[in-house]
Amino acid sequence: MEDRAVQRFEWSGWQKSSRSQGNGGNCVEVRYDGAEFQVRDSKLGGDSPIFDLSAEDFAALKRAA
Repeated sequence: MEDRAVQRFEWSGWQKSSRSQGNGGNCVEVRYDGAEFQVRDSKLGGDSPIFDLSAEDFAALKRAA
């Protein structure tokens, strides 16, 4: 069975973590560009470094979070 984090995504814009409380805590945003996932710090927005992750690496990140 395929991991849900690895399934094909229809969105491409930045999506804020569903665990984000909007209180300035530790939040991330993720987007999928059709080939890989990109993750950034939501507090920094456009100034945040962007980490490129394969589908398998993104699935591992979700499991560890």
